[in-house]
Amino acid sequence: MTLWLVFALMTAAAIFAVLWPLARRSGVHAGGSDLAVYRDQLDEVTRDRASGLIGAAEAEAAKIEISRRLIAAADATDNKPPESGDSLLRRRFTAVAALVLVPIGAVALYLALGSPQLPGEPLQARLNAIHNDRSIASLVAQVEQHLAKNPGDARGYEVLAPVYLQLGRFQDAINARRKILALAGETAERQADLGEALTAAANGVVTAEAKSAFERALTLDGNQPKAQFFIGVAAEQDGDRGKAAAIWQDMLKKAPAGAPWIATVQQALAQIGAQASAPAAANTPGPSAADMAAAAQMSEGDRSAMVHTMVARLADRLKQNGDDVEGWQRLLRAYVVLNERDKAQAAAGDARKALASDPEKLRRIEDVIKSLGLES
Repeated sequence: MTLWLVFALMTAAAIFAVLWPLARRSGVHAGGSDLAVYRDQLDEVTRDRASGLIGAAEAEAAKIEISRRLIAAADATDNKPPESGDSLLRRRFTAVAALVLVPIGAVALYLALGSPQLPGEPLQARLNAIHNDRSIASLVAQVEQHLAKNPGDARGYEVLAPVYLQLGRFQDAINARRKILALAGETAERQADLGEALTAAANGVVTAEAKSAFERALTLDGNQPKAQFFIGVAAEQDGDRGKAAAIWQDMLKKAPAGAPWIATVQQALAQIGAQASAPAAANTPGPSAADMAAAAQMSEGDRSAMVHTMVARLADRLKQNGDDVEGWQRLLRAYVVLNERDKAQAAAGDARKALASDPEKLRRIEDVIKSLGLES
């Protein structure tokens, strides 16, 4: 409240300083100041002539011109009518109206278009954001300058390539990845990184050149995850969703615990309507090898009943232990595959409530909910 009062007083003071002359009666006409200026000029010409700075002819001509202007200014002053009371009243009324209406209008406009309810961002946070932006730009510029002098430094390109990709400078990222391959030699990871940059430059389309880089990476290392994933993307883009699902499901079966790319692969499977077979925890109920063998001998109706039973068991377990984010992800995908969207949306709400105290798990489940189109 004190701050608003200070702002109001400052605004009033500024308006008062500007409008005060409007409220005053003119005591001296503009011509009065002109007369004084012209008289000073005449005196100055006289002094310059006495000191020999100008000749007699120049001095006489200057005096004549200044005298002419002096007479014109004196006539204008004498002929100017005195200010009437009505004119003074109007000017004072205008000053008062402006003093009152301008602040009121400014506040009304701010309340209509501004956001006074939002808290102010701390200065340090704003300074940190500016510093971070400058740090990235400064880092890129410094490394680029270094590479201009040392074009054979592969480590410099290793630093720049991912930054270029993050900044959307895809062609620069491609050039950096190719430089790395030429300077540091070929590895599966470097070929996969080149393919990723080529794909990003093509707006996510795995081009023939990008696919060639991924295939070369898999030749060097058959389990390179980035290359495997994008080969699956290429299959899906070619219309072979079965092949894409098989590649991604095989990745999940062989995935080491805690692999950072598991969620990405699961999301890709969900987008093509395939069931993700992520590695299950030891305490997660699921079909055993015997169950799968038995299921193969069942009729379609019996298999469906078996699947529904397993999904129901998983749902019951999650009611008892709602902290299992992987379990919630499997349950949501199972309901979508079974075309039971009402149950999927209900389960999504239950998952949000169960994981509300863990921001990281809540973020993961929100990603799956979004990828499955279950937002309420």
